[in-house]
Amino acid sequence: MEDIVIFGWFDAKDAEEFGAHLARFFMERVPLEPSNKRRNSVAKKKEVLEKMFLQVAQFRQARKLNIYKKAKLGNAFKWELREAGYDAEFTDDLTKLLMQQL
Repeated sequence: MEDIVIFGWFDAKDAEEFGAHLARFFMERVPLEPSNKRRNSVAKKKEVLEKMFLQVAQFRQARKLNIYKKAKLGNAFKWELREAGYDAEFTDDLTKLLMQQL
């Protein structure tokens, strides 16, 4: 029985999927664009972040997230954005904001 509990502690599949989902949610609403085109206003980004953080609160309430699962969620979020071409510093800052919500 203890083995099941221990393995459950490391089962972060839901957290990883949710992290990737959040990244896609962000990318759909704040698409990557050339640095000379800054159409995405601060107000738009703030609105998207508020909607993301609402989803985070709901996810956190529905599931118990230990430190390992939080790390996997944040890592999935960060690398989904990086692989899509978002700036490293921007993704680090955005991931930090996300982790503060967890």
